[in-house]
Amino acid sequence: MKPFCILLSIILFTFAGNAQGKKQPVNNLNADSIVFSKIKYRSIGPYRGGRSAAVCGDLSNKNTFYFGATGGGIWKTIDGGSNWKNISDKFFGGSIGAVAVAPSDNTILYAGAGENTIRGNVSEGFGIWRTDDGGRSWKNIGLKDTRHIVRIVVHPKNPDIVWVAALGHLFGANDERGVFKTTDGGKTWRKVLFADNQSGAAELVMESGNPKTLYASTWTVKRTPYSLESGGAGSALWKVPMGVKTGKS
Repeated sequence: MKPFCILLSIILFTFAGNAQGKKQPVNNLNADSIVFSKIKYRSIGPYRGGRSAAVCGDLSNKNTFYFGATGGGIWKTIDGGSNWKNISDKFFGGSIGAVAVAPSDNTILYAGAGENTIRGNVSEGFGIWRTDDGGRSWKNIGLKDTRHIVRIVVHPKNPDIVWVAALGHLFGANDERGVFKTTDGGKTWRKVLFADNQSGAAELVMESGNPKTLYASTWTVKRTPYSLESGGAGSALWKVPMGVKTGKS
């Protein structure tokens, strides 16, 4: 064997032995802090219309986004925010608490009325809306007494299967609150989580790509003209199968 080949064999053998005998240093830095450390936010408008807490993007088109205003319906951009157009005028307007694009069909969107920011001047809404043509036309599909829809989750493969988290009346008790589910695109709804008539669903998330695992939080909250009463027996964290309580919040 040539001297060079012998030397190379020794180096490789030594490297392999060291790699097996020593553990690689563990990077304890938080992954999210690395990913988001270089992100800088900038305002992209519209520059009138007040606050918004409902926004989503189109998985198929990276420059297409939607947001729901607290007093102006649903808005859409197809150029990353350079221009915005209202797509709910003539059908509905007012306060929006949630908006979602169906992951499997980007022409189908759902919008939930009633803002999700529980302020002193909070605005109510009347149910949930659906479009099958990207926002050119809309129809109301129920849940009109939920008053505040805070989150909409659409099945990753079936756009007709939807879960809705509704906070309910803020100024008093009502039964149309909690988490609702439809399997027929909103023709019928079934209440799948209900804490009590003074506690609504405050958040709802699905494990990424897995519609069998959802988490929901319920919140006992009451807004009066002069106060905010928060917390109570109905405040809790829940996991699918709906109705299984995992802890108090």
